[in-house]
Amino acid sequence: MPENQPPRHLAIQINQALHDIFCKYPETLLFGEDVAQKGGVYTITKGLHKAFKGNRVFNTLLDETTILGLAQGFANMGMLPMPEIQYLAYFHNACDQIRGEACSLQFFSNDQFRNPMVMRVAGLGYQRGFGGHFHNDNSVTALRDIPGLTVACPSRGDDAAMMLRTLMAMSKVDGRVSAFLEPIALYMTKDLYEAGDGQWLFPYPAPDQSITLGEERVYHPEARDMVVFTFGNGVPFALRAAREVEKQTGRKTRVIDLRWIQPLNGAAIARHASECDRILVLDEGRRSAGVGEGIITAIVEGGQGGKPVVRVVGDDTYTPLAGAANLILPTDATVLEAALKLARSEIKA
Repeated sequence: MPENQPPRHLAIQINQALHDIFCKYPETLLFGEDVAQKGGVYTITKGLHKAFKGNRVFNTLLDETTILGLAQGFANMGMLPMPEIQYLAYFHNACDQIRGEACSLQFFSNDQFRNPMVMRVAGLGYQRGFGGHFHNDNSVTALRDIPGLTVACPSRGDDAAMMLRTLMAMSKVDGRVSAFLEPIALYMTKDLYEAGDGQWLFPYPAPDQSITLGEERVYHPEARDMVVFTFGNGVPFALRAAREVEKQTGRKTRVIDLRWIQPLNGAAIARHASECDRILVLDEGRRSAGVGEGIITAIVEGGQGGKPVVRVVGDDTYTPLAGAANLILPTDATVLEAALKLARSEIKA
């Protein structure tokens, strides 16, 4: 059983969670581009086709509109589809299948009809050496703007497994439509602070464990000098910056992995902001209309807008090729620079 295996990285734990889900829900289907025999571009679905045969795991045309249209049809027939969108930027080609169709059916039919699904989407930035804005894409705005769509984004393997279980239960019980955003750059990540430290490997959670919708993960809950709100790729950046800030200034940093980026847990954001002196918002998405704007809104509406707040975000542009992407995305260096400046700032009485 995977829960008895050594700690593993994100890609393997998503794969293990998919196997568990297929066993729990016999009506589950998974389909998309090259997800069957090949196991997907990043081998996330490896072994599913062999274990559950072609009538439950199968390849589709290279067309996202078809993939999401199939998902709606299967859902209407009582199945639990898990369509895969190979890259986040590819979702833009078929956005209206979710915005105008899947997420609107239950609303406009007054819950007479449902088309539950969990759409898996590989995305975000920091891929090394290949892809432009079609593979390295940080626009989650297109997802967060859709009424009724739940958007989840894990940063580590155990969270990913438990969040997938929550989303599938929401689909089964409530007919919900969800997007599970998988950070490609973290798929194979094993280390956190130094090469070989293995600190981004985690034990697989038992099949009965899940995470409540909106529940955040808190690192260093005792810290009160500064708090960083982030998600996905930003979490390792924030943890590395937090350690260095304490080394250089002695001030301690709480790191909040929001995990659920639509809807945001405004109450939790306000609570953590109230308990810390300084606030850093780390969002690899674009400056305009990104998750960071929603976080700051929750901070202000929660009555914490008078505290020092710094935002580290991506630029308002497409993500360029290879290493050039680091010129427009947050990096270890830019996050640390902002965190040190904020930590050294004096708080007005």
